[in-house]
Amino acid sequence: MTARFFVAVCSLLVTGLCALSLGGRVFYLASWALILMLAYGIISVLLASRMLSFQQIVSDYKVERASRTSLSIELRNKSLLPIAPLELYLQLPDGPVTIFLDAGMLRARTASFPFFLPHVGVVPAGVEALYVSDLFHLFRLKRKGLQAPPKVVVLPRSFDVEKLAFLARDDGKALPNRASEDVTSPEDTRNYRQGDPLKRIHWKLSSRKRELIVRRFEIPAPPDTLILMDCYDPSGYAGQPDGLNRMKDTLCETALSVAKMQMEGSHPVRVPLYGARASEFKADRPGSLSLLQEELAYQMFRGGEPFDKVLNVELRRMRRTGATLVITTRLDAAVVEGVKHIRRSGPNVRFYLVTFTPDNEADAPFVQQLQRHLVEVCYVTPA
Repeated sequence: MTARFFVAVCSLLVTGLCALSLGGRVFYLASWALILMLAYGIISVLLASRMLSFQQIVSDYKVERASRTSLSIELRNKSLLPIAPLELYLQLPDGPVTIFLDAGMLRARTASFPFFLPHVGVVPAGVEALYVSDLFHLFRLKRKGLQAPPKVVVLPRSFDVEKLAFLARDDGKALPNRASEDVTSPEDTRNYRQGDPLKRIHWKLSSRKRELIVRRFEIPAPPDTLILMDCYDPSGYAGQPDGLNRMKDTLCETALSVAKMQMEGSHPVRVPLYGARASEFKADRPGSLSLLQEELAYQMFRGGEPFDKVLNVELRRMRRTGATLVITTRLDAAVVEGVKHIRRSGPNVRFYLVTFTPDNEADAPFVQQLQRHLVEVCYVTPA
């Protein structure tokens, strides 16, 4: 019910009293007109709300950041009674929008709304509420059971980064100071070849076959590239326009870019995500990047494990790690200490600091500590 309904009811009471007290036909006519108007309004609204079919779809449910897509709405009013244009409340990445759309009678109406997707994440885009009104705007009824707004997954984009070197004397296929074969895992035997160490000879089998037989061992898998991205609440965006979303975009796109760079060199990549949505990505081929894009898009950067604890937990992976990339928005004593422990454990470390103020003098002592421990420090400024 609207304000016009109460005005109509008050008018009906006045004309009705006048008709009963004065007996004038004009007042009876006005009273019956108001009654018919009220009856038509409630009947048309109820019929339309029950007989209105509604559908909304998005042209692309997965798009890269800074792309455009469109929302399509299809309406069909199966009622024979005309109604006022439908009132639709749309939730779009640009902000809420209210539109009025004429549904017509016994025919389908379609409308398309293009919109821009500036930030990484999962974005609802569609009609949140739909209201049906009669021609006289006496009644306004919210349509129940409305289809939920579709969600668009906005994927991060990659950019070019410098290739990360493994440890000295490590070509990415074996760690230094490690045997090229795992002597604890015999795989098979083969005939002796000149130059094979004597300790690999299987003496019992050799005496039985009357020829030298050597053991063959499993070759260990190449070392991982460990990418540690800070999924905790970002910091350092105060006072920047749309700073939080720009920070999130840069974190995700930096992680994606370094993963792509390493996988193009056939190095296995491991990306553990310790956010509110915990997951882990592992692959060694660029064709798997779409899975990492989606996992990064679902990260909310709200809650999760503090990053200094993540660095300490991941120390256990360093035995199988050839290189480590650390991506964060915070640079404090706890984070620096965690990165130093990782560097002492063996692998090369590159530290990406996502910040709006790369020339901040307060960060200089921490950067110097990292550089003294041969940690490569890179600044990434959000676009």
